[in-house]
Amino acid sequence: MQEIAALKKDRNAVVLAHTYQRGEVQDCADFVGDSYGLSVAARKVDARAIVFCGVRFMAETAAILNPSRPVILPEPQAGCPMADMITPGELQGLKARHPGHLVMCYVNSTAEIKALSDVCCTSSNAELIASRLPEGRGIIFVPDQHLGSWVQERTGREVVLWNGLCPTHLRITPEDVRAARRAHPGADVLMHPEVPRECRALADAVLSTGGMCDHVASSSKDEFVIATENGILHTLRKQNPGKRFHAVADDALCPNMKRGTLRSLRDALAGTGGERIEVKGEVAGKALRALEAMLRLGA
Repeated sequence: MQEIAALKKDRNAVVLAHTYQRGEVQDCADFVGDSYGLSVAARKVDARAIVFCGVRFMAETAAILNPSRPVILPEPQAGCPMADMITPGELQGLKARHPGHLVMCYVNSTAEIKALSDVCCTSSNAELIASRLPEGRGIIFVPDQHLGSWVQERTGREVVLWNGLCPTHLRITPEDVRAARRAHPGADVLMHPEVPRECRALADAVLSTGGMCDHVASSSKDEFVIATENGILHTLRKQNPGKRFHAVADDALCPNMKRGTLRSLRDALAGTGGERIEVKGEVAGKALRALEAMLRLGA
């Protein structure tokens, strides 16, 4: 960790890490958070370079928001299956079948999909953004059907859903939730909206990862069952040392998020590893408009 701190200083680099990263990677980061918090941090940081410990779509987002600074992804093979579940051609087809609808794109998507969208969102601001879109306009929500259905339930908006999903959150089952309640009867069950509806109905609160952190910090309870990728348990325990946390499912692990290691972070900072992520031209400009709409409507 001392070597990483020295490399950050020498390169004048800032390290961003998602809460699903390994704990030791989080501990070396300057900012740890969810997609929305890191999107905001990426635009405000004062550094010569950004090293993004996450998956490719996150580094793409940081690069679009910071075109004048290099953005390095330590693990070039760290992708997102959900982001790959819709192609630009498929989205164009949806738009043709639903003329007049606005396209609301989950930030867990490629730059090309963002460029075809009217506004991006994260799990923390999707409900708010949908409620602020012009009334009378339908919404095409891509790519996550479960977050899209959550938005539909919470806002009453007409939402056309795509059939994308998060394989990690799909591993969480209603029986997992019931078993956790039996094992920890006094605990609050906090669940991510990427989890299917039948599980969400069993939660005490449905929240983004950032929302979970805020909820726990302000709660008078001292025990929580967490239904999302298990990397967040490190974040929560570090921020709330007097409280207890339990994973709803031991296998709720994202293999792409877990690719990140201290070695790959060190190599990225040293210039001997990682990949510079760049989004250029028309795709970058159009994706930027959708991201700026998210930052404006989701604030």
